[in-house]
Amino acid sequence: MLRELRPALVLLLALTALTGLAYPLAMTGLAGALFPAQAAGSLIERGGRIVGSALIGQSFTSAGHFHGRPSATTAPDPADATKTVPAPYNAANSGGSNLGPTSAALAERVAGDLAALRAENPDRPVPVDLVTTSGSGLDPDISPEAALFQVPRVARARNLPEDRVRALVTSEIRGRSLGLFGETRVNVLALNLALDDLARR
Repeated sequence: MLRELRPALVLLLALTALTGLAYPLAMTGLAGALFPAQAAGSLIERGGRIVGSALIGQSFTSAGHFHGRPSATTAPDPADATKTVPAPYNAANSGGSNLGPTSAALAERVAGDLAALRAENPDRPVPVDLVTTSGSGLDPDISPEAALFQVPRVARARNLPEDRVRALVTSEIRGRSLGLFGETRVNVLALNLALDDLARR
């Protein structure tokens, strides 16, 4: 019986070492050598301090910053562990709200967001990504239309000419990955950091 078990055990150990240790370590080392910034999480640093990642959105709420997509992520309620509370861009609990088109809560939230955005910029249609959440709740990007929609509010709050803020948005627009994948987009964190630099000049 030991003779029949021995090849299976040897194969199990060999494949565990190969696929569980050697391959992951080789891929981690290769990624770190070829793409060091991406392998480290695409972290963004300012003044020697990490301010975020280009891959995970952040909650910007002030009038002087561009806002990202709404986030439906939650966290445990500190007062009652059986409940959850909204926690925008919570990377520990990535996911959507699972609310469907017949949900009264979803309709109420979208209507409220629409009303606020229409009051902010009544002359333009509201881009859909400013009122809808992404599947992960962590989306760091918005469409160029969503960024341009926010220009009047940001320019007023920062006391900057709209043309200058609009030019900044245009400079931050990124094309499709490899020219094929995804959509044109603006990274909200990168845009707000560029905006802060512009305001300091």
